[in-house]
Amino acid sequence: MQVILLERVAKLGQMGEVVNVKDGYARNFLLPQGKALRASEANIKSFEGRKAQLEANNLETKKEAEALAEKLDGQSFIVIRSASDAGALYGSVTPRDIAEVAADAGFTVDRKQVVLVKPIKDLGLHDVTVVLHPEVTSHVTVNVARSTEEAELQASGKSIQELAAEEEAAAEFEISELFDDIGGAAGDDE
Repeated sequence: MQVILLERVAKLGQMGEVVNVKDGYARNFLLPQGKALRASEANIKSFEGRKAQLEANNLETKKEAEALAEKLDGQSFIVIRSASDAGALYGSVTPRDIAEVAADAGFTVDRKQVVLVKPIKDLGLHDVTVVLHPEVTSHVTVNVARSTEEAELQASGKSIQELAAEEEAAAEFEISELFDDIGGAAGDDE
């Protein structure tokens, strides 16, 4: 099916282009979302008449998105979740969770704008892309931790695995010292 794009669509084309897409993609996504019109003679003429208005609206929303991206870019958000000792989450962090944390920090981000390359299923720092406009993206860091203190340690550069290894080494050292003291005390008795 041939459609006229009313806005830039990733991996498809720019506003005003007439492109061929599969019927289902057009009927189920592009047309209901208002991202395209069927490429008929009447719609092409209608688009030409509205083109200046659509470009002005696009430019305005792009400027708003760029202003938000300037503030949002490089921000770090803390998400508290329960996890195993190995650092695996009991569930995952979803785009909705990230959007809610950003909203709590004062940013208006919709869950549909948050793009996760793969699900976040472990503790640590994760880079997340936020698409504010088809032409404007922002990158944020999501700090997934079990507590606020743990999040601060992760932000300083230590991973959960390193902290667990340090604690285990300290415990083994204390145990070895304790056995050395007991061994020394047993030697004194004899």
